[in-house]
Amino acid sequence: MKKILPAEWEKQQFVQLTWPHSGTDFQPMLEDANRCFVKIAHAILQYEELLIVCAQAEEVKQMLAGEDFSKIRLVELPSNDVWARDHAGITVFENDRPVIYDFAFNGWGLKYPACHDNLMTKRLFRTGVFKNYRYKNCLHFVLEGGSIDSDGAGTVLTTSSCLLSENRNNTTKKVIENRLKNYFGLERVLWLHHGYLAGDDTDGHVDTLARFCNEHTIAYVKCEEEEDEHFEELKKMEMELKNFSTLQNEPYQLIPLPMADPIYENNERLPATYANFLIINGAVLIPTYQSPKDEIAKQQLQKAFPDRKIIGIDCRTLIKQHGSLHCVTMQFYPVEI
Repeated sequence: MKKILPAEWEKQQFVQLTWPHSGTDFQPMLEDANRCFVKIAHAILQYEELLIVCAQAEEVKQMLAGEDFSKIRLVELPSNDVWARDHAGITVFENDRPVIYDFAFNGWGLKYPACHDNLMTKRLFRTGVFKNYRYKNCLHFVLEGGSIDSDGAGTVLTTSSCLLSENRNNTTKKVIENRLKNYFGLERVLWLHHGYLAGDDTDGHVDTLARFCNEHTIAYVKCEEEEDEHFEELKKMEMELKNFSTLQNEPYQLIPLPMADPIYENNERLPATYANFLIINGAVLIPTYQSPKDEIAKQQLQKAFPDRKIIGIDCRTLIKQHGSLHCVTMQFYPVEI
């Protein structure tokens, strides 16, 4: 069987958002979180459809007043939190037909409750919103969408700190790599063994550090300040990226993104990053943090995506709960390719 794990830049049908509510960690800042989600939803709806999982559909409808509801599907389901990148299904094309793989989600290695989020994809299928897609139960394997990044041509980029953590699958690198290849029809897995962000509780998701922009280009976080605690680890990560080669045995074009200015909450540094961008049809949404570096990051990303509009979304609220823009979204692809 021919399997393809599509790249994010390929044509999409819709994006899933799991909307914040009073039962999530955003409860103390719920109004700010709602405003942020409205901005994300509005930006996505300019280019494609939205699937919104929420606690109360009427409340979300009111927040999105003025939007084109023919492009929005609202589904009421229980959720633990908003991080759709990690609890949503992952699309794989099997013989050119999309199948949504439902992997286990255990709260980033048993750190947080995930009883509802782990069941969300199966419950969504029961509602009928995925009626033109096939479903595959992969709940014996813990895998979060933010922990892998695909070039759509048989290569996945990931981090050993996350995929090899004991509280996820507790097995060897060889076993994990073979599973990834079998699930996704991969030719190879590129492992990053360096790089981290202070305040990150995902054990180093690759979508906070380095991302494919096309088969030959990787955007990554580069730290220029030697006194910054990230300098040495991100420098080592940069060297790993420089040593990688494409399937054509050529070096990757590397586009450095600035290290976000430090943001603190209760004296804790938060994992602000510009690598947590979302590629959609015709645009790229990039998290911003009300910093002069926002514009630098947008200009750098424009180099990687010259034909797409780069749209900044203020994610200072999201980062207070240790995630950002890519973390709260998951893309799905058309039934026909």
